Amino acid sequence: MSQKLWSAQTRSTLKDDFKSGFLVFLIALPLCLGIAMASGFPPVAGVLTAIVGGVVVTFLGSSRLTIKGPAAGLIVVALGCVQELGGGDLHTGYKRALAVGVAAAALQILFALMRMASIGVVMSPSVVHGMLAAIGVIIVSKQAHTLVGVAPHAKGPLALLAEIPQSIVRANPEILILGFLSLIILFGLPYIRTKWAKAIPAPILVLAVTVPLGLVFGLDHPHDYWLLHGHFHVGPEYLVQLPGALINAIAFPDFSMLFSSASLKYIAMFSLVGTIESTLSVIAVDALDPAKDRSNLNKDLLGVGVGNLISAMIGGLPMISEIVRSKANIDAGAKSSFSNFFHGVFLLLFVALVPQLLHEIPLSALAAMLIYTGFRLASPSQLVHIKQIGMDQLALFVTTLLVTLATDLLVGVASGIALKLILHYLRGVPLSSVFRTRIESKQEGSDLEIKMYGAAIFTSLLPLTRAIGELGPATKRVLLDLSEVAVVDHTFLSRLHGMAAEWPHTELVLVGMDKLQATSSHALATRRKQK
Repeated sequence: MSQKLWSAQTRSTLKDDFKSGFLVFLIALPLCLGIAMASGFPPVAGVLTAIVGGVVVTFLGSSRLTIKGPAAGLIVVALGCVQELGGGDLHTGYKRALAVGVAAAALQILFALMRMASIGVVMSPSVVHGMLAAIGVIIVSKQAHTLVGVAPHAKGPLALLAEIPQSIVRANPEILILGFLSLIILFGLPYIRTKWAKAIPAPILVLAVTVPLGLVFGLDHPHDYWLLHGHFHVGPEYLVQLPGALINAIAFPDFSMLFSSASLKYIAMFSLVGTIESTLSVIAVDALDPAKDRSNLNKDLLGVGVGNLISAMIGGLPMISEIVRSKANIDAGAKSSFSNFFHGVFLLLFVALVPQLLHEIPLSALAAMLIYTGFRLASPSQLVHIKQIGMDQLALFVTTLLVTLATDLLVGVASGIALKLILHYLRGVPLSSVFRTRIESKQEGSDLEIKMYGAAIFTSLLPLTRAIGELGPATKRVLLDLSEVAVVDHTFLSRLHGMAAEWPHTELVLVGMDKLQATSSHALATRRKQK
């Protein structure tokens, strides 16, 4: 009887995962193409990445409801790597970027084996949001020109933003129509409350409108047309370009510049930014998981690292545990990691069996999807939210954002972290407490009592996690005494409360918070000892 019940439950789970995997495949297909295109990689490289993330990494990682694939957050790093290593030759830059991807993947595997996945946990949320906002601005600055069918003259993100009005004036009307309609669908569909609007993924609706319209405009063959006394040209260069067979999409790395200073810089960026994004995505997905299962971050990072190694060896982009597709996966009713597997299988079958359909996708439609993603990353509402937490967090956000736009991602993140350390020093945190946290803990019956000294800041999270360990049903309360610390920062509080939300049987009690003065009325604002 139990065997029959188990089989019925298994069939039900696989049915739910099959359905959710298909839905995520519909969302992932155009996004994978667009992310690869924006990264300076061949469009099909994004699909290769998601196939590896689904078909291979499913059996390596521990995060059961996350979807593995390319992410918009790494576009800036990938494109910079291709351009800088290629020296103007995008094909050469692509091959050398693959070699960087191999080395970065090996570093991620090392991080996982050394149990360093928690590096993402200790990162300041304001710095991370500033980094993502900068990525969003850069994506919009580049894709706005593709949306209207114009090649920009500028190179840097700020100059590209300034050139957008000129590109709109010089826009190719037919390409502009495709891009503008795509933006209307992407931004407008969430406001339509009917059942059909909720059932159809916005990217698929975009393709359902723009692909037939592209055929009407004759984008599949080169020709000129006149409109309002203007002369314009359209042709296949405004459509996705793919190899005739999937096997022809495979490309191998060029290791000739692997130890150059530029390569080493991008190895650090890919491994660190990818690890941080992936880890934070897993934590976010765990919070959304109806079963509240907690993932093993190091095991998941190991799976991502192995997946990235395989992906880079065959011509694919770096992958992470991607939050947007993972949320769609949960909303679709996924029950296990097989939803990620099925999403990869559907991508493989589609690209292998009907690649000619992908040739009809207008680049302006993909650009619109990326602009929508970039706008969400850089949403002005983030400024309001972060300001409510405290002016110190706003300073971290703005500093990371502006420095990233003016320089690059690594310098931007480093500047945000440096400012955070300076602020802590000015608040009276001893330098010794920044890099070493003194913690005392003891078990008293059903209570785990922990006392911290010096400071409770982002660098204190890892030793605190070790002090707490694995909480069993016997531990009913964790009493955390903060009465002897000079500062409790926002990163510490936000990660601590996130951690406590995952304890099924244990209550978190903070002692000594009344002795600390908050920088704002927000519950998770930074606090310092009153003078």
